[in-house]
Amino acid sequence: MKFLGRKKEIERIKNEITADEMRTVLIYGRRRVGKSALAKRVIEESDSKCIYYECKQVTEESNVASICDVLSEMLDMPKLGYTSFEELMDYIFRLSKDDKITFVIDEYPYLRECVKGLDSILQSLIDKYKDSTNLTLIILGSYVDVMKSLLEKSNPLYGRVDLTIDLKQMDYYESALFYPNLSDEDKVRIYSVFGGIPYYNRLVDDRKTVKENIIDLIASSGARLENEVPMYLKSEISKIVNANEVFKALASGFSKYSDILSQSNVSSAPTLVDVLEKLIKMEVVEKKAPINDENNKKKAGYYICDNLSRFYFRYIFNHLSQLTIMDPEVFYDKYIDKDFEEQYVPGRFEEICRQYLIKQNRLGYIDPVIEKIGKYYYDDPKRHINGEFDVVTLDEKGYVFYEVKFRKKKTSKEVIEKEISQVKETGLNCYKYVFFSRSGFNYEESEEVGHIELKDLYLYQ
Repeated sequence: MKFLGRKKEIERIKNEITADEMRTVLIYGRRRVGKSALAKRVIEESDSKCIYYECKQVTEESNVASICDVLSEMLDMPKLGYTSFEELMDYIFRLSKDDKITFVIDEYPYLRECVKGLDSILQSLIDKYKDSTNLTLIILGSYVDVMKSLLEKSNPLYGRVDLTIDLKQMDYYESALFYPNLSDEDKVRIYSVFGGIPYYNRLVDDRKTVKENIIDLIASSGARLENEVPMYLKSEISKIVNANEVFKALASGFSKYSDILSQSNVSSAPTLVDVLEKLIKMEVVEKKAPINDENNKKKAGYYICDNLSRFYFRYIFNHLSQLTIMDPEVFYDKYIDKDFEEQYVPGRFEEICRQYLIKQNRLGYIDPVIEKIGKYYYDDPKRHINGEFDVVTLDEKGYVFYEVKFRKKKTSKEVIEKEISQVKETGLNCYKYVFFSRSGFNYEESEEVGHIELKDLYLYQ
């Protein structure tokens, strides 16, 4: 299977593997984000001897026996008879004195459950052999809280990790590598549903239409990802009912804390706080404050940042009964089609445009460099109106306003001038206005007005 993306992460890990000394690498991130595939890709390209072991929820003895089997097979040696993980690891550290070895421990939290004092054991061995071994130890895990705890001052492994990678979802550009034969418009639509999770994107068939992929993968009874979102939530949250209530409110467009509390049936404010904090740690929800009032808690909002979760709770969750008895195409046409094209995808296109701006900024293509990007809150007490602009940047010269259009028609002079006039009426003082358009423009650029077409977002970067 062809490996796509993650070039920077691969390079960073390779640098640790090729170091002529002991190295420890910690890689964590949410389920399905591609941690195991990344580690396997790196060791495939490595010249050193590599051991890869995925821990299981079994006893210490069973895990140790399995590692011994892997070790014997990978290094072509007789079967080892260790029963203690500490003794086995001590042997691996000694084995690496004369030979460069990379040892990947995948799903580390499972092993941590069955080996008492595992963090302390590794800390002791790292300190004992750090000046005499060439072992590269790579630790992977999906339980983000557990993995982050390894980096805290109170943890024995504190200060012993040489490289930490918090593996995030791929951006829209890397995700599109999985479905290169789709049009740019359809790449936006597919990303709007499946986001940047490699596991989901590998399932996309770019010989099919967007509608066919959605029906095949999530919007039909028995679809491959039909239960993906609820199963992921249940694995992390004990009271799934509260999480469902929060997601329903967020998917309906409610973002302020007070609105979520009033619109959902969560039992209490403390419970809502707990649920939101958990969803944020799971990286399926994010909290955003306007860039012009970042410390105002009342103006901060909560948003679903995982596209499959957003899609599921907007279109599938409330219609599960219909999904089981209706023809998939009829279900799609009735509950998804119109809103998906007119509301859902345009909203996700805004996020893609934000990612594009950040990407261009990091590459040094935006001058002056963007220092902040996000929502901008405006309040006009005289006219009794307030609201937010979704994409605004701040640099040394001031604010730049961005308007995103995912429409069939070209963006006209009239539309642009009307948008600029409305922005000025709110009091937002911009020195430039930039418009993103799916279908292009029939209005010339100027020093004050910039254009970015959809095709620009998918040019080689």
